[in-house]
Amino acid sequence: MFNKRNKIDINKLIRTILLGLLSFLFISPLIWMVSAASKVEKDVMKFPIEWIPSEWNLIHNFKEVWFGAIPFDLYYFNSFKIALISTILTLLISSMAAYSFSKLNYRYKNVLFVFLMAFFLVPAETTLVPRFILINWLGLYDTHFGLILMLGFSIPITFLMRQFMLGISTEYIEAAKMDGAGYFRIYWQIIIPMVKPILATAGILKFIWSWNDYQNPLIFLRSNELYTVTLGMQSFASEFGTNYAVIMMAAVSAILPLIIVFVILQKHVIDGITMGGVKG
Repeated sequence: MFNKRNKIDINKLIRTILLGLLSFLFISPLIWMVSAASKVEKDVMKFPIEWIPSEWNLIHNFKEVWFGAIPFDLYYFNSFKIALISTILTLLISSMAAYSFSKLNYRYKNVLFVFLMAFFLVPAETTLVPRFILINWLGLYDTHFGLILMLGFSIPITFLMRQFMLGISTEYIEAAKMDGAGYFRIYWQIIIPMVKPILATAGILKFIWSWNDYQNPLIFLRSNELYTVTLGMQSFASEFGTNYAVIMMAAVSAILPLIIVFVILQKHVIDGITMGGVKG
């Protein structure tokens, strides 16, 4: 008995070490970015890599990014505003659409859903010209509102929420109807609290997609004061050339909100995975 238990513990130890090494391999680019952002320029490309800088230059690089000639703080605020508002708008619209497709009964519901999913097969690049013409015709070109309006709809997130809502028992809805609850009250007070895990997951995905979006701001924004972080990174690359220490500091600053959002919402994501495991 002791030998068998000891063998199992050794196997677990080996798996833990291997997974730890694999995890380090995956996050090593991020660690290198943080390390490079703390160095002087001449040490960034030194080989073998100095994971811990021999000469620290963190404060200087930080000042170059946040208090230099390029208004990085303005780009940061623009990205945060666009990503946050578009994420909230997407969760609201997609959850309502998912509730309609999963729990309401009306004619041609399945046909409309198939029609919606067909649009998912159309590459976004093929709709750039029609969207540009439409946004320009509406007078929303070179505005954050026009960009948010385009980013506020997501077919993949609607699909994810619809599939999750299909697993909710209709008995809750029937009981609410017997108590006199209407469609919106059922959606807001019953469905939404039960789909918090998928809302958190979809929120993380949408925030990351919106924050990292480069194509849409590049095409639909023209004024420098409306630029996002992704366009700001291009300005940094042009301004500082091969000064990778400053560029890496800007890159680390750019991905920091994504890490914070995941840390805040990871509990709900794990709850969703656990819930799915229990259902399975």
